[in-house]
Amino acid sequence: MIIYEIIYHIYLYKLNLLSAMTSEKKKDRPHYIDLLESGELHNRSLLIEDILRDCTLCPRDCHIDRTKGREGFCHTGYLPIIESYCAHYGEEPVISGTKGSGTIFFGNCNLRCVFCQNHQISQPAGTLAGTLEGEEVSHERLAEIMLELQEMGCHNINFVSPSHFVAQIVKGVDIAASKGLCIPLVYNSNGYDALPTLKYLDGIIDIYLPDIKYADDCSASKYSKVKDYVRHSRPAILEMKRQVGDLVVDSSGVATKGLIIRHLVLPNDLADSEESLRFIKENLGRETFISVMSQYFPTHKAVRYPLLSRPIREREYERVLEWLERFELENGWIQDYSSKDYYCPDFEKDYPFVTD
Repeated sequence: MIIYEIIYHIYLYKLNLLSAMTSEKKKDRPHYIDLLESGELHNRSLLIEDILRDCTLCPRDCHIDRTKGREGFCHTGYLPIIESYCAHYGEEPVISGTKGSGTIFFGNCNLRCVFCQNHQISQPAGTLAGTLEGEEVSHERLAEIMLELQEMGCHNINFVSPSHFVAQIVKGVDIAASKGLCIPLVYNSNGYDALPTLKYLDGIIDIYLPDIKYADDCSASKYSKVKDYVRHSRPAILEMKRQVGDLVVDSSGVATKGLIIRHLVLPNDLADSEESLRFIKENLGRETFISVMSQYFPTHKAVRYPLLSRPIREREYERVLEWLERFELENGWIQDYSSKDYYCPDFEKDYPFVTD
C-alpha cells in the first residue's frame, strides 16, 4: 500500500474553484530566472550567506557564526543537511499534481514540537547535532538534487523545513537556475519565519505553504518550545501573501504561484483553530486557500502530555469545519477524518511514505 496515494485521494475540494482560478500563463517562467539574468539572485545569495556569520535567519536570533561550524537552537552549521528527497504525491492536489512535487526534506528544525510527525529528521535522537540518515551536502549537490527532481518531471521544487536553511537554499537556487532550473519553488515551513529573511526571498519563492500552528503563545511555548510563535508567524504569513498573492494554477490545475496555509487540528482545541481561521479571514481575506488537516496522531513525545495523548475526535474536527464555513473560507481542501490512520511517514526507510 502506498500511503501518499491514500492521502492524495483523501484531500477533498471544498468547492470546485480550480477552473475559476485557472491561469493561462502556464508557459510563464518563474521570476527567479529574471533575478538570475539581472545578477540580483547572485547578489542576494552573497548577502544572505553573510547573515550566517551572526545568524538571525529565523526568529530565534541565535547570533552564532554558522560558517565556522557553530550551532544554535537548530543544531545546524554552514552546509545544508538533506534527509530525503523524492517525487512526493501526498501534498495538496495543486502541489503534487500528477507527476509529484519535487520534495527536499531538510534536517533539524527551529521548533521542538512534541507531536512532530517528522521528528525522526527534525529532532533526531541520540545526539544534539546528529541526523538520522541525512548528511551535510555541498551547495552544488543541493543544486544537483533540484535539477534531478526537475528531470524526473516534478511540477515544482518543495523545500520542507526551510527556515534555518534559507541562505543555503538561495545559494543552491542560484547555482541550479544557472544550469537550467525553471520550475516553481515551494517554501513549505512551520510558519516560524523572520520577516527580514523572507524579504530576501521576494521574487525567488513562487508558492508559500506555511503552517499556522497556534493562535495562543502559551500552547506554542508548552508544545513547541517557542514563546513568540504567534507574534512572528502572523506577520510572516502576511509578508508571504504580499509577495505571491492568492493561489494561481495553470490549465492542468497545478499551482504556479500563491499562498496556501495549512492548519493541523489538535485535540482539545490546543491549536485554537477558531482564532486562527478568524485571523485568516480578517487579515488575508476569504480568497485565501486553506488546507485543514485531520492527520494528527500522538507520536514522538505527545504521549507524555495528557491533552495531546490521543487522536482528535470526529466532533472536534467537525467543529473546525463549522468555523471554516462560518467564516466563509471556501477555498482550499479538507482532509477526511480518517486520514490519521494513513499518515505515518518513516524516515528510516528509503521511501518514507511507502508502507509494506
